[in-house]
Amino acid sequence: MFCQGLSLHGPYLDHVLGYWKAHQENQDKLLFLTYETVRAYPLPYVKRLAEFMGYGFTAEEEKNGGVEKVVNLCSFETLKNLETNKGDKEKEDHPSPYTKSAYFRKGKIGDWENYLTPDMASSYGSWME
Repeated sequence: MFCQGLSLHGPYLDHVLGYWKAHQENQDKLLFLTYETVRAYPLPYVKRLAEFMGYGFTAEEEKNGGVEKVVNLCSFETLKNLETNKGDKEKEDHPSPYTKSAYFRKGKIGDWENYLTPDMASSYGSWME
């Protein structure tokens, strides 16, 4: 389905492109981050996110490792191992076709190579261009 452009939010590219255009027009109101960028440079992007939300770190918090603590608390490993994110039981008030554990695979950039055949990757690459 995804390689055909479909997702839970409608056509995938339309969904992302709409937010990208809104970000370009209102950069002070919409922060656009990519998973790859945040994974590569977590400290500056956590600081940027905090500032964007109006809760920037103080000099003392930065000096005392506050940014690093937030990065560690929000790390893939920490979030994956939270009790609320384990198991297969879905909430009754928010049914989902996916198990909770489906949202946490490896947290690694490029893991898609383990799921897509070369033909699928080529098709997806053409579709994205």
